[in-house]
Amino acid sequence: MAIHLTKESKILVQGMTGGEGMKHTRRMLAAGTNVVGGVNPRKAGRTVDFHDRPVPVFGSVAEGMDATGADVTVVFVPPAFTKAAVTEAADAGIGLAVVITEGVPVHDSVAFLDRARKRGTRVIGPNCPGLISPGQSGAGIIPADITKPGRIGLVTKSGTLTYQLMYELRDIGFSTCVGIGGDPVVGTTHIDCLTAFQDDPETDLIVLIGEIGEIGEIGGDAEERAAAYIRDHVTKPVVGHIAGFTAPEGRTMGHAGAIVSGSSGTARAKQQALEAAGVRVGRTPTETARHVLAVLDSGA
Repeated sequence: MAIHLTKESKILVQGMTGGEGMKHTRRMLAAGTNVVGGVNPRKAGRTVDFHDRPVPVFGSVAEGMDATGADVTVVFVPPAFTKAAVTEAADAGIGLAVVITEGVPVHDSVAFLDRARKRGTRVIGPNCPGLISPGQSGAGIIPADITKPGRIGLVTKSGTLTYQLMYELRDIGFSTCVGIGGDPVVGTTHIDCLTAFQDDPETDLIVLIGEIGEIGEIGGDAEERAAAYIRDHVTKPVVGHIAGFTAPEGRTMGHAGAIVSGSSGTARAKQQALEAAGVRVGRTPTETARHVLAVLDSGA
């Protein structure tokens, strides 16, 4: 099994005919992802050939869903059009929208996330690498050739650290890797993924990656909330990594504009919260991978 994305998923790509959309659609197809159509109102009715794999272009998400049975959309549109694209997808009743776009205005994200929630559409992102269930399907920009199927679930804010941990643990493999995005407001949280991995019978261990000064949730306490959730609801072993142990206090830094002030938001404070919930925390990706191997070897 996997969470949110399986080999049965049928994927539309909003913005498929643009530069980034074309490049990553080609990569998704090469990885075995079932891309069933693109969406571009100005190019509806055309077909794009990807290495002899013809992919039709539809005028709307609703049209694409009616024609193909698509249940996932990946959004590769410019920031100014992202709100309209996700709103359209939610109004069409798509089950999952993976929003890759970076630089989306926060007030736009708040609006389309609220609309998606009311329509029952799960959003991953914005400003995320997407997700991949190795050997089954990938939606977004996560490379498919750096790991293999396995029984580790990974949820992370950082695209780069996603790839590094996948590579570090490539011999073990992953059920699903989810990059939830680094913006101040995102549609799917650490806790959402922890819940799904806890319920997935083919995920044996969960890796959680956070960042200093996390502002994915109001108050900057995303990891602390995750720690409390792990303590009360997660029975599977969890290994964590917090990026930013060497970051200076009182400085704005990182793609999320994280701010460390006093002890709040520091890597150390987040580490303490997670460790109090029984999570082993690595100070580097390599140390985190070692913790994973140690837990698996111990059978804990």
